[in-house]
Amino acid sequence: MNLSIKIINKEGKVLADHSNMNEVNLVYQNAYQEGDRIVITSSEKDTYLNVQVDDAFGSAFIYVTKHEITYHIPFAEKKVSYSPKAFCGNLHLLWVRAASKEEIVSYKNLALNVMDQHEADGYYPHTIANVETRGESVFASRNAIDGVRENHSHGPWPYQSWGINRQDDAKMKLEFGRKVIIDKIILYTRADFPHDNWWKEVSFLFSDGSSKVWELEKSDQAHVLQFEKQEVEWLEFYNLIKADDPSPFPALTQIEVYGTEAGVNL
Repeated sequence: MNLSIKIINKEGKVLADHSNMNEVNLVYQNAYQEGDRIVITSSEKDTYLNVQVDDAFGSAFIYVTKHEITYHIPFAEKKVSYSPKAFCGNLHLLWVRAASKEEIVSYKNLALNVMDQHEADGYYPHTIANVETRGESVFASRNAIDGVRENHSHGPWPYQSWGINRQDDAKMKLEFGRKVIIDKIILYTRADFPHDNWWKEVSFLFSDGSSKVWELEKSDQAHVLQFEKQEVEWLEFYNLIKADDPSPFPALTQIEVYGTEAGVNL
């Protein structure tokens, strides 16, 4: 598999690039400017890649359905949901490599994607929500799959979460981009009490048409739901019923969905 990484500015000029077979590294020795983007190309699509777009938050195991994907480097308000170390300075290490057989077939958190964005197109997992509090990045749905479980406050990193703006019909869809087999969901609900409320009941709708209702407790600990294995392409987190606490602000810090790939022949 031929892989390449490019840094491209807002005018479309290529600032740096490198390509190689199966694994490629790129050291970018310059400060990012607003409008810069990272473009990753692969000679294969519908494949699995490990990608590091910034050394401050590690790599992402993603499923890629296109030959070319783009990551937009966050600036200003969009950046406060990331570590202050991310995308800073004038020395950056990026890399992409084809995932190994062992990584692909392993049992893992299939929801985790540190590089999810609103603009994500052609790579998964990916979140879509019908509401994000005031449109602020610290309450974007992508925060719920970024791997950060710290849930004792709200606001800029490391307290980013999916905020629902008090909306009773709030829902979030988690797309895997392919068929996977899942048997466990873990939720970290935000626990900035007494500022926060909490959900006493939540529901999941799955792409196979099935659904689950789950009663939760007021807690800062992991909520764990285990069930029989089922094959899905996406799930939706919805029908979020608030408890009777005075606060109107329940939120989700993290969702983890564990399982394996479906029908993988390697």
